[in-house]
Amino acid sequence: MIEKSNSTNYLWGHSRRFNAYSNYMQKKFGKRIQKVSLDCGMTCPNRDGTIGTGGCHYCNNDGFNPAYCNSNNSIYQQIEDGIFFLSQRYRADEYLAYFQTYSNTYAEISRLEKIYNDALSHPKIRGLVIGTRPDCINEDILDLLEKLAETKEIYIEYGIESCYNKTLQSINRGHDFETSVMTIERTAKRKNINICAHLIFGLPGESREQMLNEAEIISKLPLNSIKLHQLQIIRNTFFEKLFIKDPSYFNIFTLEEYLDFIIDFLERINPKFIVERLFSEAPPRHVISHVWGKLRNDDVIRRVEKRMTERDTWQGKYFRT
Repeated sequence: MIEKSNSTNYLWGHSRRFNAYSNYMQKKFGKRIQKVSLDCGMTCPNRDGTIGTGGCHYCNNDGFNPAYCNSNNSIYQQIEDGIFFLSQRYRADEYLAYFQTYSNTYAEISRLEKIYNDALSHPKIRGLVIGTRPDCINEDILDLLEKLAETKEIYIEYGIESCYNKTLQSINRGHDFETSVMTIERTAKRKNINICAHLIFGLPGESREQMLNEAEIISKLPLNSIKLHQLQIIRNTFFEKLFIKDPSYFNIFTLEEYLDFIIDFLERINPKFIVERLFSEAPPRHVISHVWGKLRNDDVIRRVEKRMTERDTWQGKYFRT
């Protein structure tokens, strides 16, 4: 059991009850650093026929790709458009270029080097965040990222999605959990590359106990941060067809159910892990499953923290080293 460091601060050095990404970034950079999403026109091996077609059953990147992203525009122009868009809402002087759509290491090394350097050439870009699959990485790519990390901030996000191979097979993921473990461990051997892992909760066939047990499984991995998502049924996906045919196949979290679940999960997770995200937030027009009203990210986080205070609990409270 992990105790508080004192009555007001936790192991991560502030009074919030989980190791929040925004606090970590503020402490590291001394200012707000905002991510600007980019679309470089990538696909993935689970769509182009290399290992499969149709993609993962839950996946449609239109559900989270911002309107300013346009793969027909240059990387530099997308950054300009993104900064203009974000400046209307956030106060940030510097940004991280977020390669978010599909698998952003799935290309020839020469192309990757060009698009990464194109992003880093912008004067307001401090570093890169690269979303990809754990089966879309190799030593040449890690060499490139390690070289870039000598002078820039480099973050790579791997989609684990589930720790159970039966689930990964049933959602047409195209790789197993062992591949995720191997890739994360290989990446962790490189200098200055920050590693984030994604998990989805509510995938068909997984019990609440199984999902909570994933906290112990991933806590053993050499991760810097995690992103946690509840399953949403997004339009134009295989899951949409299943949901229309038989909604009982899915166990979609209500807001109240998810608040208690995610707190139970946080209690079990490694307190060293920075929590970048606690839930999914797709535009309602893209979602056909239960939508939590008009609640936005900040609203849900406030409810999580309020309930954690009521329960007098914190991230890692029941973490077992």
